[in-house]
Amino acid sequence: MQELIHYLFEVGHLKNVKRSGWWLFGNKAPESVAEHSFRCAVLGYFLAKSEGVDTFKVLMMCLFHDIHEARTNDLHKIAQKYIKLEDAESRASQEQISPLKNPERKEVEDILNELFSRETKESIVAKDADLLECAMQAREYQIQGYEAAVDWIKRAKSKLKTESAQKLLSLLENSDPNEWWKRLKN
Repeated sequence: MQELIHYLFEVGHLKNVKRSGWWLFGNKAPESVAEHSFRCAVLGYFLAKSEGVDTFKVLMMCLFHDIHEARTNDLHKIAQKYIKLEDAESRASQEQISPLKNPERKEVEDILNELFSRETKESIVAKDADLLECAMQAREYQIQGYEAAVDWIKRAKSKLKTESAQKLLSLLENSDPNEWWKRLKN
């Protein structure tokens, strides 16, 4: 159980790891990897339901997809150009889960392997949830005045694979992220 405690503290460190891509356009206070992962998991749930795939698998993939960033940090696309990111992600993930007991270690390892292979419907849905969450965050930053964030939305549009994610992206492009609370005032 002590190894699990260590792992959970490491997972908690993701609250301190900032998403670095937003620094490129001057956002000094971007969201954390933990915040990203939370909404990614919620999106993954709805996308999995909409696409008719295994919801549990997609949720697991979304929850565990960036835990390696507690060790590797979040590297934006320019930094990734100079680093073999897949190797670093895989190595960090394997080291993180190796002290965990089975069957949990095996289940997390299998989920991560499936996610990184991008061969199953669930892994495609989970990746779409990741991309869509980034696009949603970009739209929020765009509304806050960071016009360069629109680039993240355009890139997501070219990468999304599922019909559900594509539909959601087309809606969010012109949506006001503040509309949900403005409607409550009436």
